[in-house]
Amino acid sequence: MGESRNMLSVEGLGKSYGERLLFEGLTFGIQQGERVALVARNGSGKSTLLRAVCGQEPADEGRVVFASGVRHGHLKQELELLSDASILDTLYIGDSPTVQAMREYERALAQEAEGEALQKAYDAMDAHEAWNFEARAREILGQLHLHQLDRPMSTLSGGEKRRVALAQVLLEAPDFLVLDEPTNHLDLDMIAWLEQRLSSMGTTLFMVTHDRYFLENVCDRILELDDHGLHSYQGNFGYFLEKRAERRANAQAVQERAHAHMKRELEWVRATPSARTTKSKSRLDRFEDVKAEAAKRLQEDPMHITVVPERLGNKVVELHKVKRGYGERVLFEGLHHHFKKGERIGIVGRNGTGKSTLLQLILGADDPDAGKVVVGETVVFGHYNQEGGSFDDHWKVIDAVRDIADWIPIKGGAKLTAAQLLERFLFPHSMHHQYLKLLSGGERKRLHLLRILMQNPNFLVLDEPTNDLDIFTLSVLEEFLMDFSGCLVVVSHDRYFMDKLVDHVWVLGEDGATEVRDYPGNYSQYRAQRKEEQRQAQALKKSRQEEATSISGNVAIKGDYSKRLSYKEKMEFDQLEKDLPLLEKKRDELSSQIQGEQDHEKLLAMGAELGRIAQTLDEAEMRWLELSERAS
Repeated sequence: MGESRNMLSVEGLGKSYGERLLFEGLTFGIQQGERVALVARNGSGKSTLLRAVCGQEPADEGRVVFASGVRHGHLKQELELLSDASILDTLYIGDSPTVQAMREYERALAQEAEGEALQKAYDAMDAHEAWNFEARAREILGQLHLHQLDRPMSTLSGGEKRRVALAQVLLEAPDFLVLDEPTNHLDLDMIAWLEQRLSSMGTTLFMVTHDRYFLENVCDRILELDDHGLHSYQGNFGYFLEKRAERRANAQAVQERAHAHMKRELEWVRATPSARTTKSKSRLDRFEDVKAEAAKRLQEDPMHITVVPERLGNKVVELHKVKRGYGERVLFEGLHHHFKKGERIGIVGRNGTGKSTLLQLILGADDPDAGKVVVGETVVFGHYNQEGGSFDDHWKVIDAVRDIADWIPIKGGAKLTAAQLLERFLFPHSMHHQYLKLLSGGERKRLHLLRILMQNPNFLVLDEPTNDLDIFTLSVLEEFLMDFSGCLVVVSHDRYFMDKLVDHVWVLGEDGATEVRDYPGNYSQYRAQRKEEQRQAQALKKSRQEEATSISGNVAIKGDYSKRLSYKEKMEFDQLEKDLPLLEKKRDELSSQIQGEQDHEKLLAMGAELGRIAQTLDEAEMRWLELSERAS
């Protein structure tokens, strides 16, 4: 087996926006077959780096080189899809070899090409397996729960458009695949499917994702963009966490030694100030270097701070046989539950099963079709929605938090100020007076979350809070929520997040059911229980089939009739002997007609009909052979 080749080389890459430096001097390579993830805090330039690698945004310095002949595909955060095209048409838009082969074949037929030209187009269709392109498209779209393929893109939701874009880039099957948050807007079943597909593909991957299980199961190398530079970890997410902790511990030790050294140097510099001009210039220069090293601030994950929410009374939220639907379709019904203090529920289900609708009912923002929702007088809701908050772009970061409150109470009677909470959620002091219009999408989502927490709620309702948040912010949020003493209801496709925070799971739309099924434990425990239920159901079905076979096999009969044709099978055999010559005649006639047909649309229709006849004939011949052996 030969050595894998270098697919991508990045050398000395740098990028700034005005005075804001994103990264500089980035140098790395990606080998064929590697699955590399890029991790960094929001606003560090992850998406910008991906765009620079794909040639869609120029870097200020450095160069990006793909190996000769390497095709790359890019799933971007910002979609560029034609609004008047249908879902299926969108997949035919692009410059992948398969789509180009299909276009050339269509052009050859339209121009009534013959001989070598037509053969060339035909061979290209064969080489790129373009004949079954639509079948592959429908299979991928089906896995992403997109079934009405004639729908115009303008009628799709943001999440559906995102899934079409994912299907498009997967269908292109490039040699090098660049993915920016591929799990956003996918439900948990879709993520499991995508995880399996990417793991089994031979494509080289370079991706940004905040899904920690995805990082663990798919990626074999992680690049961390930190302090404008890169650190490489040859392993999955677990290995990355371990080695990153070691690296930061070493950096902390270096900083502490530099700080002690600086104190000694400072004493020397301050001694006899009148003689400073005579001091060693080299030692003064060295002091400035040590001072800079000691002043480096490691942005370690902040310490635990336990917030004290508003007091929650005995009556929290009560759901009394709640029902909700749209038109004639029932989303869920008969939901009866009384929330207890400190309860933590995760809500899962496929897209469209009513997860966000259920949250609106709990919040009292929507009314049920039947039953009632009772909210206790002491409940203070904090609601994080997928759309994010609305901000005044003339605000500075600190203004957005102070607009809600200047401080919140923490354990021990102390107060946590707006500035301290910003620091805790990885907004360094240097960003507090930055204008909101300069923030990245992930930073704005993080600020929206902070504004909700600043309200000091005792009942948190979080609808997809992990979208667009980096893994470091997620870690801080998880620590905060683990210390949170109020009630928590969360809808999330982040399995890692759910596993850490919930103590039981509500499942909507399972097996088409309208009841909300309650599973004790976290998400992984629910999946394990669900798999066990399915295994037992399969085992029971198999057992019943074997029992039925055993009973029929125990009936006493005279002679060996087990291989003889039944009356029904004999009738089928006789009919096949009549049908086979007719099917062969129809096939031959259609083949002759195709040879002389010039109309392109008729050619396509006749080709499809010929395929159906050929398949029917094959199946009929196989059945005739099977029955003829038993009849002889």
